[in-house]
Amino acid sequence: MPTVAPLDIDGHCLAAVFLNDIPFFAFADGAVHRLDHGHKTVRANDGLLCTALDAAANRLITAGEDGKVFSVKADGTVEELASAGRKWITSVAAGPQGAVGYGAGRNAFVRFADGKVKEFAHPRSVEGIAFAPKGMRIAVARYNGATLHFPATDGKPTELEWAGAHTGATFSPDSAFLVTTMQENALHGWKLADGKHMRMLGYPAKVKSLSWSTKGKWLASSGAPAAIVWPFQGKDGPMGKAPLELGTRGDAMVTCVACHPSEEVVAIGYDDGMVLASRFADQKEVLLRRPGKGAVTALMWDGEGRRIVFGTATGDCGVIDIAG
Repeated sequence: MPTVAPLDIDGHCLAAVFLNDIPFFAFADGAVHRLDHGHKTVRANDGLLCTALDAAANRLITAGEDGKVFSVKADGTVEELASAGRKWITSVAAGPQGAVGYGAGRNAFVRFADGKVKEFAHPRSVEGIAFAPKGMRIAVARYNGATLHFPATDGKPTELEWAGAHTGATFSPDSAFLVTTMQENALHGWKLADGKHMRMLGYPAKVKSLSWSTKGKWLASSGAPAAIVWPFQGKDGPMGKAPLELGTRGDAMVTCVACHPSEEVVAIGYDDGMVLASRFADQKEVLLRRPGKGAVTALMWDGEGRRIVFGTATGDCGVIDIAG
């Protein structure tokens, strides 16, 4: 059985990540806890709403109710990167070459590594923001679709339309597809080469967590009593194909998913605090953590795929060592 090193903190954990192999836990009150030869705490935002892991720069980007964007580094250093005045920053993303994107009200912003900021106005509020893995391009999730911008140029944006409220966005690792979470219980996708639509329906709840598998062949998602894993191997993505359903439980909903860094395995967190891992090929399951307090809200593997950090809505956090 894997071993669990618990950390019990009062509050709602929004992000659990590894920075330089050090576990970090970011909470809704703006406190960021790290387990580095003991439990240490730094403060970032006054009221944290969203976070993004910048793996390339080994930092966690945080933003929130105070209208500020911070970076928290592996050594615990906190730096203010940007401010949107009195507006809440409700979405944030880490991009290539040290760029950071964030959304406040109807505007999306990209801050480049040199500190310059570019602003993109939209007719409706910016609900989610994501960078493409290749090239300097951002997607903004909005009402009735998504908008693609190229922040380094003054080119015209690309509008991807689909009726309904789109709340978040993610590019596939090869930048061929864009997938959005929706206010309804569904995902929507576009094949960017030709604008073809992909509808991913049938969820009993809203999808709040997405994770791409190591080579981008699969997209795992929450929002059902199993992890719903869509196939993206073909040139048209999951169109006309059924998803895998991994870790099915009759009495609990999947609230968080995290794909393994090198193998086709997904860690699955549930609304009762349980965590298990499931392999795509044969659906074999391993229990990683028994049910606890609160829904799992954050999961991440370390670079070697041996440890997992997790956080819950009640502050029940910890590190799972698969090797035991």
